[in-house]
Amino acid sequence: MTNFTLSIPDDLKKEMDKFPEINWSEVARASIRQKIADLNFLKGFRVNSDISPEEAEMMGQEISKLLAKRYKGDH
Repeated sequence: MTNFTLSIPDDLKKEMDKFPEINWSEVARASIRQKIADLNFLKGFRVNSDISPEEAEMMGQEISKLLAKRYKGDH
């Protein structure tokens, strides 16, 4: 297994120290695995897509607006 150093703010470390039973290395590994899976999914989606980047951006903005309305209760 490879090791690498991760820098975090002091306040975050203090919060982590409140939970000494947590294996923070495993939390970081799981987060990195999930991010890689998400990126691979998006990469595959992009390769198989017939829409332009501009259309995708517009769709994303519209979805964001709809979600914001939903969570604000503006139906």
